[in-house]
Amino acid sequence: MFALLAEPTVVVLCGSTRFMEEMVEANARETAAGRIVLAPGCDLKTPHPLWSDPAAVEALKPRLDALHRAKIRAADEVLVVGDYLGDSTRAEIAYAHQLGKTVRYTHPEIEETAK
Repeated sequence: MFALLAEPTVVVLCGSTRFMEEMVEANARETAAGRIVLAPGCDLKTPHPLWSDPAAVEALKPRLDALHRAKIRAADEVLVVGDYLGDSTRAEIAYAHQLGKTVRYTHPEIEETAK
């Protein structure tokens, strides 16, 4: 009675949280294109009571990194947002490649610098 539809592609957004506005835009575009979007849920650069204590931030960072790696594992592909690749983003790209994930870029010109 119900037609089976193909499951939507799951994409995870990666990049520096300095690009949070661009991530919101990428999330909207990817969602409108019919993809499920996983994204960073905490921006430690923006003040918030959950990470106002420096000790809390130090405890939170490794948990957030592990959670983001889990999002990469759960995703079908990675979308790198922004025109800058820091060490964390480079590590995420390398991890995605190790897992055989497709990696796309909002700024394709930085793809060569990711290698």
